[in-house]
Amino acid sequence: MRVIVRANDPVLISFVEALFREAGIAAHIADTHMSITEGSIGVFPRRVLVLDEDWARAAQILEEADLGQWIVREGARRRPVPPEESP
Repeated sequence: MRVIVRANDPVLISFVEALFREAGIAAHIADTHMSITEGSIGVFPRRVLVLDEDWARAAQILEEADLGQWIVREGARRRPVPPEESP
């Protein structure tokens, strides 16, 4: 799984989750129980994760919903290029 959104806003996370559900993309919301350790002050962001193979489609859905600024792009996993395919 790969992070697509990281945010403290529960409304945003709920909206993203609904967009993905409508598109048939399974999403996992991580860190939802961090409020126990943080005292419910919203310090630690929640993470929305999708399967690696759904990430590009999920990112497109967020872009179309004008939520592109929330897409977590760092740490992108790249397929190693076999020597016979390298330039």
